[in-house]
Amino acid sequence: MSTQTGRRHVAGLTAWDRCAVMGVVNVTPDSFSDGGRWFDTTAAIKHGLDLVAQGADLIDVGGESTRPGATRVDEAEELKRVVPVVRGLASEGVTISVDTMRASVAEQALRAGAALVNDVSGGLADPRMVPVVADAGAPFVVMHWRGLLAGGNVRGSYHDVVTEVADELHARVTAVLEGGIAPDRVVVDPGLGFSKDAEHDLVLLAHLERLLGLGHPLLVAASRKRFLGRVLAGPDGAVPPARERDAATAAVSALAARAGAWAVRVHEVRATADAVRVVRAVERAAARGTEGAR
Repeated sequence: MSTQTGRRHVAGLTAWDRCAVMGVVNVTPDSFSDGGRWFDTTAAIKHGLDLVAQGADLIDVGGESTRPGATRVDEAEELKRVVPVVRGLASEGVTISVDTMRASVAEQALRAGAALVNDVSGGLADPRMVPVVADAGAPFVVMHWRGLLAGGNVRGSYHDVVTEVADELHARVTAVLEGGIAPDRVVVDPGLGFSKDAEHDLVLLAHLERLLGLGHPLLVAASRKRFLGRVLAGPDGAVPPARERDAATAAVSALAARAGAWAVRVHEVRATADAVRVVRAVERAAARGTEGAR
């Protein structure tokens, strides 16, 4: 744990002294945000390298859209999309996270050079996932998940969203630890937008300290999501398209960094990279001011 900020680090990865920036490379034709733009392997690798040049600390590569109503791709297609991109970026020295719900994809991506597995189901979609990650000794992101979003939000009803998400994450983390993944390699993610409406997402962002209280590094993935569109809606209720939500995303990144998040996952890197560095500068200034007052 960082003694200056209280920000936890993930074993096996670089110990950044600030909130890390995870850039997104979707190798899909149907992502809600940028589907099809980086579907070609060469274009996806170039995009990942561009994101690193803009300030990303690690790159999250995914070959399956998890937008509401998306149809799952088959295993062979997901492997075809993901593994060459992971291999190409890893060969350039990029720290790679693989975004997948399939153990076979995680396994081959780790062999190709991925350093982290980001599973939006927290290991629930594939019973082989946790054993595969445990055997590899890789870090694992456990996201709050209540099922595939076929047809829209699934089970999005909460009496107390913060308590219920924290409790459900705690239960899933316990299962992952019992499955053999080391405690210092577990990351938690509140799953913004997954089985949650805009108000749920905003309340969770307002209470990130409850999720940090689980005792694991926190990943916040708010980039371009629907709740930001609701916040930015005009007087007529018109919601801006996903690619016009990057300034709002950077604002969330600053809030998450200030709260102590380990990383933020974003599509447009530069503004968020600037935001987390400003937050770190403010934290340092606050520490100097405290020392001077003693």
